[in-house]
Amino acid sequence: MRYMIFGLAAAVSLASAAAAQVATPVPVIEGTRLDIVATGESLRTPDIVVINAGIVTEAPTASDALRANNRQMNGVFRALRSAGFADRDIQTASISLRPRYDHSNRNERRLLGYTASNQLTIRFRDVDQAGTVIDMLVAQGVNQINGPSFQVDSPEDALDEARRDAITTARARAQLYAAAAGMRVVRIVAISEAGASRPPVVMQRMASAAMDMAESVPVAPGEQRLTANVSVTFELQ
Repeated sequence: MRYMIFGLAAAVSLASAAAAQVATPVPVIEGTRLDIVATGESLRTPDIVVINAGIVTEAPTASDALRANNRQMNGVFRALRSAGFADRDIQTASISLRPRYDHSNRNERRLLGYTASNQLTIRFRDVDQAGTVIDMLVAQGVNQINGPSFQVDSPEDALDEARRDAITTARARAQLYAAAAGMRVVRIVAISEAGASRPPVVMQRMASAAMDMAESVPVAPGEQRLTANVSVTFELQ
């Protein structure tokens, strides 16, 4: 009987604890509720450059197209490593081999040859060297370039700054509404984050074969805007 009483007491205790958790009071607004959605932002200079570089070769046979592509791409790898690029900063994005046909005759297509493509993604931190890197790639036979795109490597500090800016904006806006209504801000009832975002990665496509290589490719990283959106509920009286 002693054990049964102990078990019953434990069950009652657990049930009471669960009920206490469920019964957590929700803040009651006695005055006027005001919901504000605000956006904060932070500006940063990008410190990462990403370039997508590719070599496209054509030949009468598949093996010849792939062999020529491999030869040129190996030269690109050697040049990148000689320039100090680490293996972790060079990544194969895609490799493709496809036939080329002449479709001028509607009744019968004619095989012209094969096209081989090898695309790389290259990352580096020396933003000022972006133009020089593009020149080097073109000199090694790269005939497709997407980029450069610029990124912030560690955006968390900037996003936190944007979050603080969003709260400051929300407070100022609440004060404005309260003053216009002849009231005052009593307190913040709730805060929720509606999202924080980095700027989209924009890749600019350049046809390397058409570049004038008399001068280095001019590149400007500019600034990136990181944003945070918050929803804040105020009580006015």
